[in-house]
Amino acid sequence: MSADARNVWGPLTEGLNIPRDLDLGDRARALNQLGVTPDAHRTLVRTVNETLPQQEAGFLVSSRQWPVLAHRMHRMTQQNLPLAEHLARITPDTAPWRTGPLSNIAARLLLAAHHALTTPLDQPLPTGPRVSTTAARSRSTTAVPDRTTPKQPAPVRPAVPAHRQQTAPAARHARGR
Repeated sequence: MSADARNVWGPLTEGLNIPRDLDLGDRARALNQLGVTPDAHRTLVRTVNETLPQQEAGFLVSSRQWPVLAHRMHRMTQQNLPLAEHLARITPDTAPWRTGPLSNIAARLLLAAHHALTTPLDQPLPTGPRVSTTAARSRSTTAVPDRTTPKQPAPVRPAVPAHRQQTAPAARHARGR
């Protein structure tokens, strides 16, 4: 599995078939691997530029994960879903992705675009990260608790009631020899 395929795995790829040898370093090859033709890509970029403000559209299209998002958008257009209406939901100035440090604005915008594309139009956009139970289970480091009692080794001494066990040497009643 390529490093890009491993690193991009997460909420952006939920429900998508990502090739194991995905190469996001070569955008044209990545788009080809994901089944987005050059004509479809031009149409998607034009839709993003028409729907979002110039700076946000630039952040989105220039991000390294753009081919994965373009793949999702391409699937939406093939299913005749209203792509522009979905994207327009992230444009308000009060959108939650706008708050935070400027250093990771592109990552927040990418995730907001993903949420806008995957949330039905009649539902509000999530304000925080959405948890995928499938992804959470596959990445969990904790095992399911074992309900059986653990096997213990046999006791070295025979089982004696606690009140009969000798805890200290018996006291001497004589004064000595």
